[in-house]
This record gives sequence, C-alpha cells and structure tokens, in this order.
Amino acid sequence: MKQTFKSIALSKRQFIGAVGAFTLSPTLLMAQTPGVIKLIIPYGPGGPTDVVARLVSTHLQTILKQTVIVENKPGAGSAIGARFVANSPPDGRTILVGNVSTYAIAPATMKNPGYDPVKSFAPIVQTSDICSVMVAGTSFPANTVQEFVTYARANPGKISYGSAGIGNSAHLLGELLQTKAQLNMVHVPYRSGAEMSMAVLSGQVQFAMTDLSASIGQIREGKLKALAVTGVTRALDLPNVPTFIEVGYPDIVLRNWTGAAVPAGTPPAMVKRLESAFNEILKMPEYVSAMRKMGGDAKPNSSEEFGQMIAADFKKWNEVSKAAGISLD
Repeated sequence: MKQTFKSIALSKRQFIGAVGAFTLSPTLLMAQTPGVIKLIIPYGPGGPTDVVARLVSTHLQTILKQTVIVENKPGAGSAIGARFVANSPPDGRTILVGNVSTYAIAPATMKNPGYDPVKSFAPIVQTSDICSVMVAGTSFPANTVQEFVTYARANPGKISYGSAGIGNSAHLLGELLQTKAQLNMVHVPYRSGAEMSMAVLSGQVQFAMTDLSASIGQIREGKLKALAVTGVTRALDLPNVPTFIEVGYPDIVLRNWTGAAVPAGTPPAMVKRLESAFNEILKMPEYVSAMRKMGGDAKPNSSEEFGQMIAADFKKWNEVSKAAGISLD
C-alpha cells in the first residue's frame, strides 16, 4: 500500500508541475506538444495577405523555436479557410491570418458563413494596415472625386466600376460611394484583383477601389490615376492624394488590415504568448520595410485592440451590406 500511495503522490506532483509549466510558460508547453504551427491563409498564393503571412512565418519559427508552415485554403470569399481554423483544436497551433474581408466583410455578406468573426476566434494581433485607393484610367475625364461625382450624375447608369467578386471590399466600397453620393452606377465583378485592374486599365470599367498594395506600382508608372484613399489620413506613398474624408465623404473609410487569430477556447496564456511573438515581428525593421513597400504600415498592438477592431468593422459592413442588398448566398 505504501508503494502504491507513493506512486500516486508522485503522479500528482508531476501533474501539478505540468499545470504550472503551462501557466508560467506557454512557450514551453507549445514546444513540448507534438506537431507544427500552421498559418492558414484563406486566399491563394501571391496576394497581400499571403505575403504578410509568409513574412511572419519565418520570424515566428525563430521566436517560438517551432516549425511553422503556411497553408493556403482559398474559396467562398475567404470563408473556407476561416471555417477551417474556427473548427480546429484550440491548442494554439492553427492560426488564421486573414484580412478585413475574412473577419468582417465575408461574414457580413453571407447568411451562413460557418463562423462568427467575434465568437469563433481568439484574436492575436493586427499584422498590417493598408488602405484602399479609388483608381481610374488615365483617359477618364475626372481627376478628382468632386469631378467624378459631377460626371457620374450627368451620366446615370453609364459609369461602371470593377471588383474582385461580389461582396468583397471593392464591391462594398463602390456601393458605399454610390449611396453616399447618390449615384446610379453599374457593378462589374471579376474573378480576381488582377482581372479587375486590367479592366480599369483597358477602359472596360471606369474605376475601381483597389488595395493600395496592388495598385501603387501602376499609379507610380502613370498607368492609373488615384482620386482618393480610404484611410483616415493620407497614404505615405501618395501624399498628394486626399482622403474621402477630406473631399466630403467621411463614411467612406476602409482599412484593409490583416490580422492573426486562433480558435476560440485557446488558453489565454497561449494567446498572450503568441501576441508577444507577433509583436516582436511587427517591430522588426525588415518587416516594417516590407509593409512600407506594399504601401502599408505595421505597429505593435494587443489582442484586445484587434478584437475591438474586428467587432467594429463587422458591425459597419453588416450595415452597409444590408443597406445595399448585398448577399453572397
């Protein structure tokens, strides 16, 4: 009996020690748990969100001393990848790196996205902040938003704008402009951002609201002209281009941010360790430089701040999509 009691007592001490290790050192727990860390990208390779995730993955692997891989799971307006993470074990090893469409616009425009952006995830941090820009072809007669509105009102139903698909940020921004400026325009959805850009360049559509990271090169080369940006302040790369706020449309604000989250139920200590690791990356000069080349910005932030951003943007775009009658279902 004494031997049995001793064995049980030892096991109990080991159990308490394991719990203590978890509480005090989530990094140690992650290192001792088998498997790799997966960054799930709900889009195909090559886009801004994918670029951000791959930049993060290299540094995250070094900081956490764990193997980190990137997996692209595109489809359904980014809902497929988001659902995958939402339904994954809450062990800190499956991380969603999505954008404003993933966390706010897609769930706002789908009746049954399969996840709740506020309840299904434990936010880690915002990983980048990139605004959108209203671009038009060089032959389009308007050079300012005011001139554009005047021209569009004089030509109802004759102005078309492109997007990378029904319900994405470019679509909702176009609808928001149409509503606020009381215009009558035609939406033309394309299969990708590249097709949308080509449509503007060729004159198939008159304008589009694109990620600054996707259009900054063509703007610099003089192939597209920028009329306004959707940020709260002017873009550093386009200091002479006003915000929509400056030209009289304070509601047309969109930050094409990206951010990381894990499944709801992930232990808070582990979320905080991931927050710390991500913030180390956000302060690295090479990461900041990479974001600047994309026309964006990166600043350390907290899981609480990122959670508040998700909730606020989901509420906003839910209201916009309902007012415009936009639904992906």
